[in-house]
Amino acid sequence: MKKVEKFSDPDMLDEYDFSKGVRGKYAKQYAEGSNIVLLSPDVAEVFSDSDTVNEVLRMLIKIARSQKNLPIIQK
Repeated sequence: MKKVEKFSDPDMLDEYDFSKGVRGKYAKQYAEGSNIVLLSPDVAEVFSDSDTVNEVLRMLIKIARSQKNLPIIQK
């Protein structure tokens, strides 16, 4: 069995117990991809949940598709 090195991390408290943890338990799911998007604080104040964000983005997509002669500006 491979010996695990102990290291000291100031953020880790002695009370934390990972002895029953499973290494790589969610690695496959993570590798398959994620759809998490981080919002800037000012945007998050207005859009407090994912339903609101999705609703507004769907409206924006609809508007962009209806304006055929307007170019879509890319950052």
